[in-house]
Amino acid sequence: MTMRLWLPKIRWSWSLPAAFILFFVAAAAPFPFGSTNDLSIAFWCLCLGIAVIFAPTRDLRPPHLWLLAGIGVIVAAYAFVLHEQLSDRPFLAPFQPIWKQASDLLGVPIAPSASIVKNEAFFALGAPLANILAIVLGITVGADRMRARRLLWVIAISGAAYALYGVASFLIEPTMILWRDKTAYLGSVTGTFINRNTAAAYFGSAAVIWMLLILEDVRRRLPERHVEWRRLSLDLRAFPPKEILPQLSCLLICLMAMFMTTSRAGVGLSLLAMIVAFTLFLRKDLPPRTGIWISLGSGAAVALGLLQLLGGRVSSRFDSQGLVDEGRIEAWKSTLRIIADNPWFGTGMGTFQWAFPPYRSPNISIRGVWNAAHSTPLELASEVGIPMALVVTLGCAIMLLVLARGVFGRRRDVIIPLAAAATATLSLLHSCLDFTLQVPGYSIPFFALFGAGLGQSFSSREGRASAGAGATAPRGEGRSATPQAPRAGRATFTKLSRFEAVAPFTKILL
Repeated sequence: MTMRLWLPKIRWSWSLPAAFILFFVAAAAPFPFGSTNDLSIAFWCLCLGIAVIFAPTRDLRPPHLWLLAGIGVIVAAYAFVLHEQLSDRPFLAPFQPIWKQASDLLGVPIAPSASIVKNEAFFALGAPLANILAIVLGITVGADRMRARRLLWVIAISGAAYALYGVASFLIEPTMILWRDKTAYLGSVTGTFINRNTAAAYFGSAAVIWMLLILEDVRRRLPERHVEWRRLSLDLRAFPPKEILPQLSCLLICLMAMFMTTSRAGVGLSLLAMIVAFTLFLRKDLPPRTGIWISLGSGAAVALGLLQLLGGRVSSRFDSQGLVDEGRIEAWKSTLRIIADNPWFGTGMGTFQWAFPPYRSPNISIRGVWNAAHSTPLELASEVGIPMALVVTLGCAIMLLVLARGVFGRRRDVIIPLAAAATATLSLLHSCLDFTLQVPGYSIPFFALFGAGLGQSFSSREGRASAGAGATAPRGEGRSATPQAPRAGRATFTKLSRFEAVAPFTKILL
């Protein structure tokens, strides 16, 4: 048997550019300091926009079209709010009173605006636009199961590479991020990001994906349809550990980098996502009544052990500062006052750093400038108003429900919607305490993954997955309930699986 039997043939189609561009952007977006500057965001928007032009549509089915229509509704709502904040004659939005006050003080007429900073809403549009393009491409490209899997591997491998760089750079030269001086978080690993909290969420999300990939690989190799826990140790000895050693090494690197960020919320939520994802993936193999609780309890014990072994500094921060520091809570209270004074259309997209000073609580230290609310939902509501924030929240809730449908409804490739659901929950919860989803270097690849998970949350067409040469369903997923081969045939299956172990890495290049 040769390696050629395990590689699909490359056939040119107009959908290939869209897939390759999406893979490139998902892997490269975290590199330039988290892509927080306008030039990087504009470049990713250009790349994703070109990819949308070539986006494949033949694999889209009615549920995918409904998802895209829902995204279109959110885009239309954003466009209306953008018009109100940029127009000299808005339809509904009232003008901000500061413009009349400034005109009276200066004694000259000043054209009013619904935003406290004119035209800032236009320049702040880049990051949301990149996220929308990423999730649209994730749905269209990820409607094909093989492309969705490749995207999953691209994000996992790039996450491990950034984690390896973060750990190595911290040990060799902790005062540098790439070619720039590191001015903050000198005692923490940040990778190519500037903020350690975003880095923790990124490395934690990559660790969740690697854990699921390892679980799927191990589960596929077990001979029985349902795991027999009493013989699990014997079954695991049937194949050499070196076959999953690369995946296991990547998982450990991501975990090490995550703990070395010393981010409390990032580490805690990442471990929680891993525990829940582990339990959901193996839920059918667990004992019917107590299995889930045993899995959750065992996962919590392992997480606490990892905190003590690798996360000593994280534990000390929990002991000294708790989950959230007092300054951040006061900032949230100040943001709520901004929302109360501007409930319908907010102060303008991208204007938080100018809107916050008049509302800044006296209980917050005078040191530093607050350019973010450290809570994406609150900052969103303060900038675009409560109605628009509710539309986005409803869209996120629908996305999670669709992903849950994919996790509990699919029999094959369940890892894709499960990885998307786990990382989406992690990033959404973390964004309630910080600004993770406001960093394009994190949000672009994972919005693409969310889209791929949505694309794979519905049943595939009959026979489409089996059309490719050598494609087989994972053991225990998507097969009819026919009797399994006797245990004596395990050696042959193990021998062939060595080629299968390297297939995902090679398929990424195709």
